[in-house]
Amino acid sequence: YEFIETMRLGDTEYAYSVEFMCDRLDVSKSGYYEWLDRPDSATAQRRDELKLLVQKAFDMSDSTYGYRRIHAQLARWGVRAGLELIRQLMRELGLVPCQPKPKRWSLTQAAAGEVPDLVGRDFTADAPGEKLVGDITYIKTGEGWLYLATVIDCCTREVIGYAMDDHYQTPLIFQAIRNAARNRKLSGDAIFHSDRGSNYTSAEFGKTLKQFGLRRSSGRTGICFDNAMAESFFGALKNERVSRVTYLTREIARRDITRYIELWYNHRRLHSAVGYRPPREVHAEYMELRAVV
Repeated sequence: YEFIETMRLGDTEYAYSVEFMCDRLDVSKSGYYEWLDRPDSATAQRRDELKLLVQKAFDMSDSTYGYRRIHAQLARWGVRAGLELIRQLMRELGLVPCQPKPKRWSLTQAAAGEVPDLVGRDFTADAPGEKLVGDITYIKTGEGWLYLATVIDCCTREVIGYAMDDHYQTPLIFQAIRNAARNRKLSGDAIFHSDRGSNYTSAEFGKTLKQFGLRRSSGRTGICFDNAMAESFFGALKNERVSRVTYLTREIARRDITRYIELWYNHRRLHSAVGYRPPREVHAEYMELRAVV
């Protein structure tokens, strides 16, 4: 007898002869074998091709892209497909991007201090170097904490300056600002926005900002949404990289985070806030348009 598997219930498989099944379904055996040998339809072939591309884009992102970024990446490759179709194919392939851990947000209704809030949660800018945001986070290693200070351009979403050390004292953010000024031309009277950490509100840091012609801006104490763009980068860094790795030393962590920022986040990662493009591409396009004008 020739058998065909029809169903599986628990650990039990049920199989019946082809002749039996064809008889019950009122079809001929020859018709069944013709269907079995029939090539896949054009729709099925396209779905198979799309699955390969979806898998490629997902692997390229180190399992971080959801269906929206996968859809954007395929569009950049010249492949047209519906957003919902990409979602279905990811489900069929069992592709689940890494998920951020739940975070409890502070609801403190804090008042503003001496430093004004010049941003007002508007993290957009017309040109690079006009509006910057910065913050400090910490990364656990086998040798203790590694602290990371960043400077992000609101126009391009690029991390234009950063510094890492085993402390979070004021010199750390000095270095991040210096690196930003070295890497990108900053506009005259540009804004640098941060939270109200003691380092960012110190008189010493204020002098550093004046040295680079930057106006100091700060959100309210305890209100993370007032510096949401800097928080968003740290969320992406920890969700997509740090939380998935164990760092034995600070040097290993430093190198890995540098690779993430330079090779992935700035150059290749698609950012929804800038039309699903990498920050460096956004900056390059702006400079090309400026050169034409």
